[in-house]
Amino acid sequence: MSAKITTLNQLITIRKDLKKQGKTIVFTNGCFDVLHIAHILLFLEAKRCGDILAVAVNTDESIRKLKGQKRPVFPLEERLEVLDAVEAIDYLLPFSEETPLEIISQLLPDVLIKGSDWKPEDIVGKHEVERSGGRVVIFPFLAGYSTTEIIKRIGGRYDD
Repeated sequence: MSAKITTLNQLITIRKDLKKQGKTIVFTNGCFDVLHIAHILLFLEAKRCGDILAVAVNTDESIRKLKGQKRPVFPLEERLEVLDAVEAIDYLLPFSEETPLEIISQLLPDVLIKGSDWKPEDIVGKHEVERSGGRVVIFPFLAGYSTTEIIKRIGGRYDD
């Protein structure tokens, strides 16, 4: 198992240590079911926004609740292994809830980054991060590069 994979409690401890060092933590989350260029660009931009990038990854069960029974395409273990290879990512946190609100509320990252396919008012954890003095960054959405669109282009085998 990768040293990047962590628990929420471990990540909170890491965050406290980083804060003492004057370092910032950036947070994003998603299914990352089929990793593509828009994800990589998001991770690179996120890393530029702070010192440490933590990425929460939906479990298979939570993806099925969000996306339907034909998803995920790749199981969590494989998704984590692929994400582990992305140098910009410092920590990976699997989570089974439908949203990362609990994680964000406890971690209170300095920066929360999401793609512009999210409306600012709909970003989970936005209010908690801003209330704690952090900021929310909207990364420009790369048209044509949603996982659902890519799956449809592949042939619709996993369409909802």
